Amino acid sequence: MLSKSQISFVNALHLKKNRKDRGLFLVEGIKSITEFIHSKYQVDSIFCCEASLQKFSSISQDVKLVEISEADLKKISTLTTPQDALAIIRIPEKTPLRSESFLNKFTLLLDGIQDPGNLGTIIRTADWFGFSEIVCSEDTVEAYNPKVVQASMGSLSRMSVYYTDLPAFIKDVQIPVYGALLEGVSIYETAFEHPGLVVLGNEGKGISQNVIQLISNRITIPRFGGAESLNVAVSASIICSELKRRGF
Repeated sequence: MLSKSQISFVNALHLKKNRKDRGLFLVEGIKSITEFIHSKYQVDSIFCCEASLQKFSSISQDVKLVEISEADLKKISTLTTPQDALAIIRIPEKTPLRSESFLNKFTLLLDGIQDPGNLGTIIRTADWFGFSEIVCSEDTVEAYNPKVVQASMGSLSRMSVYYTDLPAFIKDVQIPVYGALLEGVSIYETAFEHPGLVVLGNEGKGISQNVIQLISNRITIPRFGGAESLNVAVSASIICSELKRRGF
């Protein structure tokens, strides 16, 4: 049985401020936790019910494995319907954002993405298509938000997500910038130059004006039906697929 102080400590990590102050975040579900166990991340502790204990029988002795009841799991989970396990994981130290490391590949830039589910899905999509880094504006939702982590389905364990001043970053890198907009050249007709940066904007407002000014190529996903717009995560999937189809 978890003590009140243990429950309070875990629940505090539901909030961004406490995650930042303590350098910890939460991952739920055996599959996702296992992905982090086999990654660069340091797993601090795992809380799971008796039925799930054997799933973690081979983990490092440095990881605290705590058996809890389903009732206690509900008390600490961020989910309406808790999964089988919850882990506390250390947020890695920030690594410098080096412009030279982006000069031989395509990279996704996210400008003001607010929905955690969208960011998590974009991280998962980028991982699927072999991208290893995403660069976000400082007002994009936090990568360690529980809903982002959940939607990424373990892919966050393999991705580096940076937060920076996007205009400054774009000016520093100095490679072609492709902005996903409603009006632009079809991605199927765009002569993509390698390397490049692909910017996806806020769900409602699109790409901010200070970033639009730095876009060298306006691109769009052609519309064949009557829908007003595409979900930003869906757009990311289509663009990543087209880039990989071309061998980038």
